[in-house]
Amino acid sequence: MDLVGYSTLLLDEQRQHQEQLTEIVRGTKQVRVAKEAGKLIRLPSGDGMALVFFDSPEAPVRCAIEVSKKLKEYPQLKLRMGIHSGPINEVRDVNDRTNVAGAGINLARRVMDCGDGGHILLSKRVAEDLAQSRQWAAYLHDLGECSVKHGVPIFLVNFHGDGFGNPELPKLVQQSQSEQAAKAAGRTAQPTFRRVYIAMVACVVLLAAASATIWLFSRQTPAASLPEEKSIAVLPFQNFSIEKENAFFADGIQDDILTSLAKIKELRVISRSSVMAFREAAAQNLRQIGRKLGVANILEGSVRKEGDRVVVNVQLIDARSNRQIWANRYDRTLVDSLGLQGELATEIADTLRATLSEDEKARAIIKPTQNADAYVFYLRANQISKNPDTLLEDYKTAEQLYTQAIELDPNFALAHARLASVCAEVFRYYEPTESWKTKARVEAETALRLQPNLAEGHFALGQCIYWMDQDYDRALEQFEIASRLSPSNADTGRLIAAIERRQGKWRQALEAYQRVATIDPQNPNTARELMYTNTSMRRWPEAARWAERMRAMAPTSLVAKIQSGYIDFEWKGDTRLLKSLMDQVPAGVDPDGSVTAARWDVAMLQRDYAAAKKILEMSAVNELSYATAGLTPKIFFEGCTYLARGDNASAQKAFEQVRPAFEAAVKEAPEIAERHASLGWLYALMGQKNDAIREGQRAVELKPESKDAVDGPLMNGYLALIYARVGENDLAIPLIDRLLKTPGAVDSANYSITLNDMKYRWEWDPLRNDPRFQKLINQKTP
Repeated sequence: MDLVGYSTLLLDEQRQHQEQLTEIVRGTKQVRVAKEAGKLIRLPSGDGMALVFFDSPEAPVRCAIEVSKKLKEYPQLKLRMGIHSGPINEVRDVNDRTNVAGAGINLARRVMDCGDGGHILLSKRVAEDLAQSRQWAAYLHDLGECSVKHGVPIFLVNFHGDGFGNPELPKLVQQSQSEQAAKAAGRTAQPTFRRVYIAMVACVVLLAAASATIWLFSRQTPAASLPEEKSIAVLPFQNFSIEKENAFFADGIQDDILTSLAKIKELRVISRSSVMAFREAAAQNLRQIGRKLGVANILEGSVRKEGDRVVVNVQLIDARSNRQIWANRYDRTLVDSLGLQGELATEIADTLRATLSEDEKARAIIKPTQNADAYVFYLRANQISKNPDTLLEDYKTAEQLYTQAIELDPNFALAHARLASVCAEVFRYYEPTESWKTKARVEAETALRLQPNLAEGHFALGQCIYWMDQDYDRALEQFEIASRLSPSNADTGRLIAAIERRQGKWRQALEAYQRVATIDPQNPNTARELMYTNTSMRRWPEAARWAERMRAMAPTSLVAKIQSGYIDFEWKGDTRLLKSLMDQVPAGVDPDGSVTAARWDVAMLQRDYAAAKKILEMSAVNELSYATAGLTPKIFFEGCTYLARGDNASAQKAFEQVRPAFEAAVKEAPEIAERHASLGWLYALMGQKNDAIREGQRAVELKPESKDAVDGPLMNGYLALIYARVGENDLAIPLIDRLLKTPGAVDSANYSITLNDMKYRWEWDPLRNDPRFQKLINQKTP
């Protein structure tokens, strides 16, 4: 949309008109709803603005009606609007702000340029979609064909009705229509649009359509956009080795080529996580794969490793025409193949006419190592550490393999960087100890000393600064360097979004994760983050949808199953889905005791304490993954079960037995808030009131919500539990009341603060008879 006659206004008048238009647009229901749902990009556009809608194709039309009616109060604003459905791409401008580009946005502007003040013009594609509904048909008035910039003909429809739009024939249309076009317009005054509506529905659902509803108001489905010439997906390579255990080698070669391509600025490369879903590409349609991933080109390949020789065959396919545009075969010794990924990346870039900078050329020819055996250990570690469901035991295996690679080649910078990331992730997700912290930082700094322009090194150092120092600004500096060195690395975008979430910028973080999802459309880790973010914001339907998508992307993922069940409970107070999903897990599958913990929690929520006790007795593990502090001795859960069923003597015996471990954990990592919170909760269960409050308050001091909007609320959730258990109702209830309205105070554990956690968990029984607590849990929201 833009203001007619804007350039003739004085500067003060221009500013006033822009401010008035902005206020009108922001006040529309469609903009508010779309913005709240994270379905809108709003951009300045010359003397007007563009809105990019991600939801219903009707949204921009409804918005145009609202704006047009409101403009009756502002006769000085002569506004014209254009709406189109077509291909667009989300990009970053020179100031690193979100922008959009592509044929769709260009044609939307051309549609708008045909109008005069007050007009709402539609492209024929948009009108065809709207014509499927009787609600809109009466407002669609065919204008026929109009020749616009570069002589391109477009078919226009004037959208107007009672109180909105402009029924007059646009001047440009009058000038450009030939007599034949005018007659045709007359014959089609009551047009019948025949486009099959189901096609549009399929496009929206699959996130693989080539169109977007744009109104200088537009709708974008990035994964569905028409692919760009310099976009590429590297599909999993086939393993043709006689020894099938060499499959890791084929995966490793593919990953290294993909990583090398991702470092070329002029290429858009789909991440490894997204392409792994297409391992059996030979049995699939490459055009469909290209559309799903939003790319023009697909690289396929095979690897055969026999002894010391490696044979790699690759072919580059134009996904739109299914035509081979380049192919090559490499038959080398293992040692000679170590620099193959850079060589291949350069050849592919040349084929796609992507220009490499001098720095990119220099980085491309660097061999990661000169030691073939070290490279094999590195590839084995990569295969394990990059799984979507990596657990503690997997991380430790990968750590050992990376260490073996480094022992063989101490100058293997990339192995140092990957090892640093693994150690940082163990520190973050499982064991926040000084040893992991020190090792991660040393390995990251070593990697950068050996290779200062190594993207993976800056990424790992950013992880250390973010997770260990909690210095968000310095961490962002490292991630920005990593992003510059490897522009198509979605992991960097994910952590930038995560920092925004920590800073309490929940809406911005949600939008950032959604942008990552468009460039990494099949990555279950992105779905996981969107699931967690929506859960933290108590957006239950959206959280459930992302959990379902994660399960579809990673059907064997225990995390997806467990979180899906907890979301259903937190949303509806129903544990049946969680129990059903846990019942589907095969016997003997219980990594880190996570399945046992979920089954036990279901039984406790159902107040079936006998079943809870039996679940613990039948489990072969001694520690369970349940709370944020890491693995917890199983005997602690036994004590909780005894206490809930009224057997205080047995409970205290169990708690005494486990107390040394909890206290030792705090002593081992005294700056880790989660360990103080767990110890405080144990003391509360043991009736040690002063000790419990001291530890709970220490946890909150170490992770205040002002510094950490993700874990800070959870520490306060622990403190609320402690206050409730030790009889401090006057402290517990106001804290719960606040946390119920605070994003982030939600988790799949007993310290989670949701209405259904309050209603069903035995831990809150000490507050059950307090009228203030009853008032809280009987409210309808949040």
